[in-house]
Amino acid sequence: MTSVHLGLPALRPAGTGPAAVADERFRSGPLRDRHGRTARDLRVSLTDRCNLRCHYCMPPEGLPWLERPAVLDDGEVVRLISLAVRELGVEEVRFTGGEPLLRRGLEDVVAATTALRTPAGGRVRTSLTTNGIGLARRAAGLAAAGLDRVNVSLDTLDPQRFAAITRRDRHADVLAGARAAADAGLAPVKVNAVLLRGVNDDEAVPLLRWALREGYRLRFIEQMPLDPHGTWQRSDMVTGEEVLAALRSAFELRERPAASRGSAPAQTWDVTGPDGRTGDVGVIASVTSPFCGDCDRTRLTADGQVRTCLFSTTETDLRDAMRAGAGDDELAATWRAAMWGKRAGHDIDDPGFLHPARPMSSIGG
Repeated sequence: MTSVHLGLPALRPAGTGPAAVADERFRSGPLRDRHGRTARDLRVSLTDRCNLRCHYCMPPEGLPWLERPAVLDDGEVVRLISLAVRELGVEEVRFTGGEPLLRRGLEDVVAATTALRTPAGGRVRTSLTTNGIGLARRAAGLAAAGLDRVNVSLDTLDPQRFAAITRRDRHADVLAGARAAADAGLAPVKVNAVLLRGVNDDEAVPLLRWALREGYRLRFIEQMPLDPHGTWQRSDMVTGEEVLAALRSAFELRERPAASRGSAPAQTWDVTGPDGRTGDVGVIASVTSPFCGDCDRTRLTADGQVRTCLFSTTETDLRDAMRAGAGDDELAATWRAAMWGKRAGHDIDDPGFLHPARPMSSIGG
């Protein structure tokens, strides 16, 4: 990846709020980094809790959840989202978890977000990544709150496999949630699937056939080193190329031009099935074909920490500064300073790669 020199000095390590406010570089403008990227997409984790126990994400007993006082309340979440949209150039917000449907005030947070307008008067695009449990009864309310669309995670069409992977017998609930989202107009419904070697790696073709039939947009995601056990091995991962090889055995695939991808994490192929059904499929190859050079994301954890990358080993605390009385200018400058220090890439292939201290459920997808 080619770095772009912006003609600005390197970020000083001491990036505290007051110091950032005093630094002219961070007193205005969007969330730029030193490699020429600008963050327009904000991922907001609303909780670290989840009602599934996927074995690649957490142990059977779950994880030590954040204590309630540590979690941002609805007003704090909305304040930081509003700041990001009004002052920092954010144009798209995705709500994640853990499982965001476990957040009682979700519809209120969504409504407050969709009411925001960018400085140019544009509407904020909103989406939700969910495991689908409980979505059937909340899809209509989320649509009424202004949510645009949902991503539903589903790794298998086999209820027994689902129970083995997630340690919960809730397969029918996920299917019902996806259908309710489509019926409520939360479209396109995207389905995220992780293929696990020796577990469900024979389901690429059945999953795509099902998605085309239902009118969903399927996205295969390479398993990433974000497990709480720290036992991830690249050799155990089903790669994007393996997924595509399986799909080509049953479908006609036409890769879309790379320029059409923009900053989207998925490379997309137009699909024609043997029955004539058409659609598309995406592959998010974060490990074997990273897209760091086009990354436009910034992340906010449920406890108010800014993360510049899923694999970051450092965080910047906005919660404590906000609760100590920091004004919007200070919070914005602190956020800008954090993003300026974003690394060029995640370096998974580097021998010195450090596994993030937080698991995926705590970071947010």
